[in-house]
Amino acid sequence: MSDVPRISDAEWEVMNVVWEEHPITAADVFEALADRTRWSARTVKTLLGRLVRKGALGFEVAGRHYLYAPKVSRDRCVRAESRSFVDRVFGGDGSPMLVHMVREADLTLDDIEELRRVLTEKEAS
Repeated sequence: MSDVPRISDAEWEVMNVVWEEHPITAADVFEALADRTRWSARTVKTLLGRLVRKGALGFEVAGRHYLYAPKVSRDRCVRAESRSFVDRVFGGDGSPMLVHMVREADLTLDDIEELRRVLTEKEAS
């Protein structure tokens, strides 16, 4: 997954907006984030620029605006970030992480049933 750029927490906020709606202008990203961040438009543009340099976003020029779109999927970024987390926090061993997450999570009966299905599938493979 080395071709997937490492993105910061703030960059994840921006990427989540772009993954939801693209192509999208910087102004629209700023507006989408306004309720949950106190970032200025300049901060959003800085984050977009970083993501472009990292290869996570691409853009096209449309008149006076840049239209941003993801160059990597959310799924690939989540997998890379998950792997990085497991490596850093659990020494690369996913089993203790899964046990910890299950013990700490507030799970519904539907969640537990889904976990049973996944474990049964895993056991069969």
